[in-house]
Amino acid sequence: MNFPRPTPDSPTIDAGSIPGATGTVAEPSTPESGTLETSRRQRGLVLEVLRERKALVGIAIVGFFVIASLIAPLISPYSATAQSCAVYAHPSGSHWLGCDDGGIDMLSQLIQGGRISLIVGFAAALVALVIGGMVGIVSGYFGGWFDTALMRITDYLLVLPDLVLMVVVAAVWGPSLTHVILVIGILEWTSNARLIRAQVISLRQSTYVKRTRSIGASDLRIIWRHVLPHVSPILIATTVLTIADAIYLESGLAFLGLEDPSVTSWGTILENAFARTAVSSGAWWTIVPDGLCLAAVVIGCFLLGQAVEDRLNPRLKVAHLSARSWRLRPRAGQRLRPRAGRGGAL
Repeated sequence: MNFPRPTPDSPTIDAGSIPGATGTVAEPSTPESGTLETSRRQRGLVLEVLRERKALVGIAIVGFFVIASLIAPLISPYSATAQSCAVYAHPSGSHWLGCDDGGIDMLSQLIQGGRISLIVGFAAALVALVIGGMVGIVSGYFGGWFDTALMRITDYLLVLPDLVLMVVVAAVWGPSLTHVILVIGILEWTSNARLIRAQVISLRQSTYVKRTRSIGASDLRIIWRHVLPHVSPILIATTVLTIADAIYLESGLAFLGLEDPSVTSWGTILENAFARTAVSSGAWWTIVPDGLCLAAVVIGCFLLGQAVEDRLNPRLKVAHLSARSWRLRPRAGQRLRPRAGRGGAL
């Protein structure tokens, strides 16, 4: 039996109107559909991360210090370089955190020093993001001898102790804030490169990347439109954790006297306190508040980065067992006995 061919004027036949036919006809997948799916997945990841309590705590902590650093000149009660009270003056109503050995208000120094420490942390993390992301993507996508050469360099830098190498390089280059940023950024990209390379290797074998390559798309377009959107959540998570490492390392280098002494940062505040007999004088207010600020920023970055990691790989949550989140699961076909109340029996 020959069926008439459809004409432009003939009505369109829906699959649901044919007896015995169910469902709809699926459209063929295209490379652009993979990009749209990636954007939806990224928006969903952001919403899921914001639902995490530890992510909100981390954002609140880091956001507080970032805002305080941005408006530091407006909220600093005194100058961070001029004397405003007696030497090692105790905390009082006019000077909430007391003064140091030069009579400079400690609260003003913490506010101004937080700006420098955060600038170093974010700038060094950006350098590590660019270098590590480029090395990981290029190494994982192209492979071959290029991958082998880049990964051998990465392995050599991974086994070297970071702080010792940073001390040597900073001592050779000289005490400068720019040198500290470059040293931390150049030496902290190795872990990012390893993670990104592993993800790109799996993406390189995916179906939509092969289809995009088969229709003549260039390698640069594939990397920019299809590989980079997939690895961007991992880059965000590692960058947040790198910010915490960079702030910690900057404080260590400044404490060792390898940073510009004319710049006030959280590290130089600690270095000055220990070098100018603050401990023997009992001036705890020159050390404790600064250490608490450093610890708070590191914890905030860690909580935010861990929340992103948990959403990227839910199996990571198994490593964070707690009495509240971990519960016994019954076997198949069995039920757990209810726990006794405060005054009741089982």
